[in-house]
Amino acid sequence: MDTDGPGGWVAEQVARYREVRETIERGTLPLATSVDGRTFELQAPLHGLALRRGGYVALETDAGTRLGQVTDLRPHTVSADVDHPEGSRSSILVRLAVGGGLLLTPGDPFHDARVQPAEADEVAAWLAGTRPDRAVLPIGDLLLSPGVPAELDSGGFNRHTFMCGQSGSGKTYSLGLLLERVLAETTLRVVVLDPNSDYIGLGRPRPDADPGLAGRYREVAGAVAVWGEEAADHRLRLRFDELEARTQAAVLGLDPVLDADEYAALTGLLAAREEGQPLVAGLSQLLDSPSAGARRLGMRAGNLGVLDWPVWSQEEPSLLEELAAPTSRCLVVDLGSLGTLHEQRLVADAVLAVLWSRRLSREPVLLVIDEAHNICASDPVDALSRVSTERAVQMAAEGRKYGIYLLASTQRPGKVHENVVSQCDNLLLMRMNAASDLHELQRLFSFVPPGLMAGAATFGMGQALVSGRIFPPGAGYVQMGERVSQEGGADVPLTWARPRPR
Repeated sequence: MDTDGPGGWVAEQVARYREVRETIERGTLPLATSVDGRTFELQAPLHGLALRRGGYVALETDAGTRLGQVTDLRPHTVSADVDHPEGSRSSILVRLAVGGGLLLTPGDPFHDARVQPAEADEVAAWLAGTRPDRAVLPIGDLLLSPGVPAELDSGGFNRHTFMCGQSGSGKTYSLGLLLERVLAETTLRVVVLDPNSDYIGLGRPRPDADPGLAGRYREVAGAVAVWGEEAADHRLRLRFDELEARTQAAVLGLDPVLDADEYAALTGLLAAREEGQPLVAGLSQLLDSPSAGARRLGMRAGNLGVLDWPVWSQEEPSLLEELAAPTSRCLVVDLGSLGTLHEQRLVADAVLAVLWSRRLSREPVLLVIDEAHNICASDPVDALSRVSTERAVQMAAEGRKYGIYLLASTQRPGKVHENVVSQCDNLLLMRMNAASDLHELQRLFSFVPPGLMAGAATFGMGQALVSGRIFPPGAGYVQMGERVSQEGGADVPLTWARPRPR
């Protein structure tokens, strides 16, 4: 190296600086310190970094090995003073990995414990000690401990659950997997509001499914009934006179002040029903009623197009009768098969109303609301949406004590009413890139370590953060496993993207 000129001297100093910095960085020991015996802080070299956020670690303390979970890990720059052979000192900026985590086994505080990734059998042994004495739901493997089963505590579903993930994260597939496990391993009744026809195949095991899983699931698959238009076990039908008063008013777009005459006419018809007097059962009969107010209601219904909805029927069995006296354990309401968004909102609200009206029976039911931003919206767009949102908020606040357990799923967490999300004690979070959504979720689910929440932005297909009462370890990353039943509502195939013949 040319050291005669100023440039050569500078090059020599830069090379030496880099050599010393790399020596210090590579020589950094992976160490952890705990001042409370419950959490720890750590440092580790960035070179060959074996630790991962969300991963499990073994910490070698003076009192023995402790198991922990890394909840945050990030690069950090520190200044190190270096003595040179000629007696001078200088400061060098050194980059390390620093972070922290939770201690999973009890013990005292410690200082400078060596840290290394935990072996899969160590993690499995610890999980065995956390397993509840209730049914467990195997949903896949721990993402950072491959081969270690990830299992949910079925009893944790007596708290409300929120599931979210952006398009392409595998949310729909994973929710189907979760419902299969609930049906196969418990006796909990399930009602699914299915706006995209994603779960209409829940009762049909795939021919190529894993034999072990499929064999157990076939025992319960026959208890799934789909109510919809196409490929359904039952046609989805309602009767107008079954609906609650405020639902009827919302269907007709009636305001008690702005539409006082027509609203009074509707109230009169309802009062007549309560007194045992004749009442028109269908909207179309309003047009032939001797009551002028009833005829105005019929005209309003006709002008709004409500009379043309095929969901009305006086002859066919009613969905609401099935809800009131169930003949199947799992009822999938195929909202996606209905022709209009208004019909979907009507049916969704009617389902919520019946379940709430039966709350005093205290019969446990898992109510699954997929695409929840359409049913319990943060900003309802019409009368039916406002009514269903009010019901969902009430059920989230009070339903659990009656055995009504919600599982709300969405791609747009910010579009779901906060009073529904904030009542959820369980979280299943799949890939979510939007920083605003993650920030809001962190505010509402403050029991989840922020570092683990931030990791959702890097998830691949089928990977999830699971936390809450359903996950006894507290919080962890999971790779969702294989489904048994057939998927519905698949994306349009990309045949149009094939090269065009030349």
